[in-house]
Amino acid sequence: MSWENELYSVYETQCGREFDGEDGITPIYHSKANAEIEVTINENGDFVNARFLVSNNKNKELNDDAATWYPITDESAGRSGKSPIPHPFMDQFKYLAGDYSPNDDGKTPFREKAFKKYIENLKKWCDSDYSHPSIKAVYEYLSKETLHKDLLLSCGEQVKSSKIEKSFVRFRVNYRDLSHEAQTWKDEGLRECFLKYITSHESKKELCYATGEILPITYNHPKVIGNNKIISANDDRNFTFRGRFANKNEAFSVSFDFTQKMHNALKWLMERQKIKLGSLTLIIWTSILQQQREIENIAKNALCNYDDDDDFLDFPDDEITIDTGKAYAEYLEKRIFGIEDEFKPNAKVMMLGIEPSGEGRMSVSIYQEVSSSDFLQNVLKWHKQTGFPGYDFKTRTTKIMSRSAYKIICHAYGSEVNGKISFGASNDNDKGKDKDKKKDPKETKACADLILRLLPCITQGRKLPADIVRAICRKASNPLAYEEKYNNHRKVLETACGLIRKSNIDRKEGVTTMSYDPNETDRSYLYGCLLAVADAAERNTYEKSESDRVTNARRYWNAFAQRPWTTWNIIEGKLRPYLDKKVDSGKHSGFYYNKKLDEIMGKLSKGVFEDDSALSPNYLLGYHHFSAEIYKSSKDNEEE
Repeated sequence: MSWENELYSVYETQCGREFDGEDGITPIYHSKANAEIEVTINENGDFVNARFLVSNNKNKELNDDAATWYPITDESAGRSGKSPIPHPFMDQFKYLAGDYSPNDDGKTPFREKAFKKYIENLKKWCDSDYSHPSIKAVYEYLSKETLHKDLLLSCGEQVKSSKIEKSFVRFRVNYRDLSHEAQTWKDEGLRECFLKYITSHESKKELCYATGEILPITYNHPKVIGNNKIISANDDRNFTFRGRFANKNEAFSVSFDFTQKMHNALKWLMERQKIKLGSLTLIIWTSILQQQREIENIAKNALCNYDDDDDFLDFPDDEITIDTGKAYAEYLEKRIFGIEDEFKPNAKVMMLGIEPSGEGRMSVSIYQEVSSSDFLQNVLKWHKQTGFPGYDFKTRTTKIMSRSAYKIICHAYGSEVNGKISFGASNDNDKGKDKDKKKDPKETKACADLILRLLPCITQGRKLPADIVRAICRKASNPLAYEEKYNNHRKVLETACGLIRKSNIDRKEGVTTMSYDPNETDRSYLYGCLLAVADAAERNTYEKSESDRVTNARRYWNAFAQRPWTTWNIIEGKLRPYLDKKVDSGKHSGFYYNKKLDEIMGKLSKGVFEDDSALSPNYLLGYHHFSAEIYKSSKDNEEE
């Protein structure tokens, strides 16, 4: 099915269900907002009290119970611009306060029209056959035009210090008969009365292109994020229909029932489980919402694990060996496929990606439907093939970890700012929180585009884009771009090695092991091992106070990757004095490092060693593998 029909199906199967600690899907002809003001009246329409639902007026921090369902109409659902189109019952303060004038200079035409239209519409509902005691009470109260005065008396300074015009107001009606629901936004009887009232005023019915049924049609579709809409057809002057259709009715015709259910399901899913990736908002759900949280955790780990030291699927192992990949694969299968038995045979996983495409517009950047078994299998494949040993700075242990798409993009195209690697020039240290408004829109769009290219690799098992692998290898080949004290180069290097390993698996050639292989004879791999020895041998002679000092191996690293033979002669010449230096007990001597250098050089045949052409990415694997080998040896040496 299409994404529209899948969302419609979510509404049909989930609306009316209760979820522990969460709001359900908003019913049709209703919307959801965070109320900032709650006004309490009695059943006769007399003011009782009022309170602000904002715990911190300066930062607009709302109370936990601020979420409010309220009735809407076709016209008010997508209102925008300067034309006042009030909601039927609860609304912003400027629509409800007949006595409000911010500068004591008389009401503006908008406020006069807004309140007048609101109170007229409310009276029609009040006088209809589908009225409700709460509607009558609110009408009686607001007709007195004392809302602003009552708020000033009841809340005083909060009214004066807040931008009250756009504050959303909800009503509580105290009844003598306690069998009535006082919280109007939770009153199902009121909700049913409104549905009967609004359907009795439905517009002319036409063909709905989505369902194939004759239903009341709308062209005023709900907003999704901010003022942006996925479905919009308000351009009848330019080239939207010219040459194809006579008018928008011929181009696209959707019923109010369908668009409301589809959008309400989308908003509900976004509230529960959206994944924000730059300008892209990704929503992943299952066709029958089985094991939804597990699917969400698995997807988030593969896509947007923001914390460099926090991995959901990591494999603790004190001693990484060449065949550890098998143990890691078994571990992943237990973690990922432990939920597979809970799925029904025909269950699907849907992925919908939306992002802004212009003022007031949203576009669907990606939509995929994958069977649940294929989805889990492909995510498992991603973690298996990108898994690589990395140092966990929190636990101070080495673990096999697979990197998320967000980390990969940051490490491949980002830069170090204030000790953190972020995509683009700015760094908000937000660990994934939605603060993209602070960033350049072009940067967030670029980040989203790159993640969209990685998404099929994770969910469909496709090969890695070669240019992304090249980009992260360039970053890993430039250690001087990172400050030593933050260890960010090490993180970039480990991510690069994971991608190189996957790229080699994709191409079915090159090094694919997770640790040093003494039988490997690849030229680039062995040159990387030499670089690891030179780096470790020099650092071995440093005092503790020299931890931020840069070795010659790291200083010449970038040139070494381009001209290994020429640059190695320079590095080796600078290394000799360090090999002759005395070191503390427990550390390797110069003899140990000379032995390792001879051992590696012995594997490089004449002509191959003198080849000065650029190294392949495998040299980074060689560097990482042999560095780990030296560290393991030094640790054993200390224990002895």
